[in-house]
Amino acid sequence: MLKKISIGTISGAVVYLIYTLNQTLQKGMGTLEETNKTLAEVRNAVHGLTEESKQLIHTANQITVDVKGKIRNVDPLLESAQDVGEMIHNVTHSIKEASKSGKTPSDSTSVPSTPTVPSKPSAPLVQQEGVHIKLK
Repeated sequence: MLKKISIGTISGAVVYLIYTLNQTLQKGMGTLEETNKTLAEVRNAVHGLTEESKQLIHTANQITVDVKGKIRNVDPLLESAQDVGEMIHNVTHSIKEASKSGKTPSDSTSVPSTPTVPSKPSAPLVQQEGVHIKLK
């Protein structure tokens, strides 16, 4: 009889152990399902951010190309402004030289003693009364 009671107690303990293990596994499965849902949401969010990042990079590239084109368009204007500034400097220098020597800049016989050096030797020059004018 003691044997039967021991076997019954062991059987009950095994059933309880299996029941507890089953409950633990079910809770673990629930946690894994929630984890899978969370991972799916994270993947979707990352995918959305990736698309937004690609669009942002594409827009930044377009803006960069646009700015570079505008800079290329403005460069000749800045070069011309520099050339005009150099011409004004040369004229001012010629007037100063003429006023030092007591002659007027309109005297056709006077030629200033300081010739000017062009910034770009490839540009054609016109020289008249000591003033260099670059032609493009």
